[in-house]
Amino acid sequence: MSQNDHFPYLHGFSEKEQNRLRYQAKFNEHRIYRDINFSRVKNLLEVGCGVGAQSEILLRRFPNIKLTGIDLNDKQTASARKYLNNMPQFKDRYSILDMNAENIDFDSNSFDGAFLCWILEHVPHPSKVLSEIRRVLSPGSTIVITEVLNSSFFLEPYSPNVWKYWMAFNDYQLENAGDPFVGAKLGNLLQAGGFQNIHTKVKTMHFDNRFPNDRKETIDFWTDLLMSAKDLLIDSNQITEELAQLAEKELRQVARDPNAVFYYSFIQAQAKVV
Repeated sequence: MSQNDHFPYLHGFSEKEQNRLRYQAKFNEHRIYRDINFSRVKNLLEVGCGVGAQSEILLRRFPNIKLTGIDLNDKQTASARKYLNNMPQFKDRYSILDMNAENIDFDSNSFDGAFLCWILEHVPHPSKVLSEIRRVLSPGSTIVITEVLNSSFFLEPYSPNVWKYWMAFNDYQLENAGDPFVGAKLGNLLQAGGFQNIHTKVKTMHFDNRFPNDRKETIDFWTDLLMSAKDLLIDSNQITEELAQLAEKELRQVARDPNAVFYYSFIQAQAKVV
């Protein structure tokens, strides 16, 4: 079975989507990594490495790590290997493996750091994933998790078709082994999983007339993100083609509006294994 058989994935596995994920990683790099320091980590486990987009950033930012990336979907891991193989500066510093994060095929105490980004929102049992990660981390290890909080999304002018699309987007995820609000729950999940020294930060994208260029760039980015789920949402009868077209039209209009406002918050958690 493929990952899509187990966990229906909103955005699909096309080459276009894989390229979008790499652009997304670069687009959000400064927000995600501002408070991350893996400089003392030697063996880092990246859970849900996907197409290697975050893997490249981790290897570049922390030149002393050996990275092991795992993902359940073989299309994504094949793409990650191809992508990273084109970067000879990272040779012998990483391995990309097909593996289920609920059953990690490594001995206890195999890693001294773990990184997850936009992953727990797509899995049915986040607690199982965190339990396995804690098992394979050695005492003193750091885990960093970055996750969505989709209830924070705000767009001005009010765009009713975007709102309907967004609700369908989140409903599909909730109904099909995911949680678009998992970011707010990271503290509870980490505490229940036995992690210590848990800290969470709210990271916010808030653009209005003070930042017109950032505002347009961000709304354009989010338009591509939302529309990447269009085909699956239509095929599953969550939305119609007409709604998708109207939502995209509204997003394009908001991006050009001289008084537009965009707001979205996500959550980053850090914790220790003691």
